[in-house]
Amino acid sequence: MRNSGLGSWPYRRARMSPGRVAVVHSGQLTYAELAVRVTRLAHRLRAAGVGPGDRVAYLGPNHPSFVETMFAAHVLGAIFVPVNFRLTAPEVRYVLADSEPSVLVHGPGFADVVRSAFSGAVVAVDSRYEEWLAAGSDEPIDEAVAAEDVALILYTSGTTGRPKGAMLTHANLIWNTYNLLVGVDVTSTECTLVSAPLFHVAALAQTLLPTFIKGGTAVITSSWDVDRVYDLIERERVTLTFGVATMYADLAASPRWATADLSSLRHLLCGGASVPDSLIRAYQERGLTFCQGYGLTETAPGATFLEAGESVRKVGSAGVPVFFGEVRVARAEGVDAAVDEPGEVQVRGPNVTPGYWRDPGATAAAFLPDGWFRTGDIGRFDGDGHLHVVDRLKDMFISGGENVYPAEVENALVEHPAVVEAAVVGVPDPRWGEVGRAFVRYAAGGGPTREELREFLLARLAKYKVPVHVDVVERLPRTGSGKVRKADLRALPLPTPDPDRSPHASRT
Repeated sequence: MRNSGLGSWPYRRARMSPGRVAVVHSGQLTYAELAVRVTRLAHRLRAAGVGPGDRVAYLGPNHPSFVETMFAAHVLGAIFVPVNFRLTAPEVRYVLADSEPSVLVHGPGFADVVRSAFSGAVVAVDSRYEEWLAAGSDEPIDEAVAAEDVALILYTSGTTGRPKGAMLTHANLIWNTYNLLVGVDVTSTECTLVSAPLFHVAALAQTLLPTFIKGGTAVITSSWDVDRVYDLIERERVTLTFGVATMYADLAASPRWATADLSSLRHLLCGGASVPDSLIRAYQERGLTFCQGYGLTETAPGATFLEAGESVRKVGSAGVPVFFGEVRVARAEGVDAAVDEPGEVQVRGPNVTPGYWRDPGATAAAFLPDGWFRTGDIGRFDGDGHLHVVDRLKDMFISGGENVYPAEVENALVEHPAVVEAAVVGVPDPRWGEVGRAFVRYAAGGGPTREELREFLLARLAKYKVPVHVDVVERLPRTGSGKVRKADLRALPLPTPDPDRSPHASRT
């Protein structure tokens, strides 16, 4: 095949295992059936003017048509642009204006957004889609595509300012797949639940692609629903899944947690944010082990990985650098930090983005001259070479001259049995410069008073780390990738300060 990228995968997989089930959604598709559908869609996109290097966008929740559109674009040597379906119309408009797709494919319910945000060629996955698709040729296409060609443009969460389009090449995604297969024993009989949104790199590159290359089955859900997930795990005998910490917290908080049949599960992958130690222990008590990792959209995404065998001994660690990749922790002056010394996490390897779409300034700022990618995260390596991600560089705040890492405080908060999730930000304070403000979500039965929660923290943290302000909330604002939108929390008006809650009073 002249296609050395992801576009050749449906043909290669259909050649090896045509009768295996590739996708489960409202029905089933075998690998042979999927390859034919991808081919027909590629012909239809080509007829609409799509060629090598053009962009094909997709807007909609998880659905088999997402998978088909991605592979069809790659068959043609085009660049796939998955759009966060949770964005507002102006945000969608910005992404589409920046990426300039030749064709936009969208799922049901998005016609109004598309009309207001895009004036190009549109394909709607609606009642007429199957008839339209069937009119495409089933003659295989073998366009010349190099591994170094751009495969995806993934727009970063945009927690501050406009999102940037991180480019990932076919090689980036292939090397990431290799890294995942080195760390996880994915098999040809894998049944993978894909419930995290596929527009996010982790769901796409850590679950769908490794399962596909091995010839396993991807069970795709269009939304996150705890009861639905429990039903699918039991009915489909799911063996592997990926989620962010809040998704796993939701499962553990469900009344079904204690009695659900989870015996089929072999691999629980988690990323996007640090997993609280208390949540890891709760799953271990059910005989379930997390494979936790660390990465970014720009690293396709895996940078470090904690294999299942190390998860008990190294609870809370993000693991060691992936097999094909390098990670270091550096001081501000650019030299490696000492063991257990915090510094900026930097990544280098074949999985790292070549840069940002049409943004040479952002690309230049993200890389050091010797090729290290600057993540903007603070981490430390312990004596065993395991990475511990401390926090985002931009989230750290300084209270009375002391560095406070919100992730550490959040981890302590969720140790309380009534706290489902928490987020901490630094807010202005006239005396100490900044103090902590915590936003906590309690379980259905309620939780402690603010003062009781502060007393709980004082037994676990130095006083200057204990938040002065505590807000009990029903939910935390999140990006499409599951990260808390801390900029939104910082923008909320401050409550009246209480001098008796000074974080530095009586400090020794």
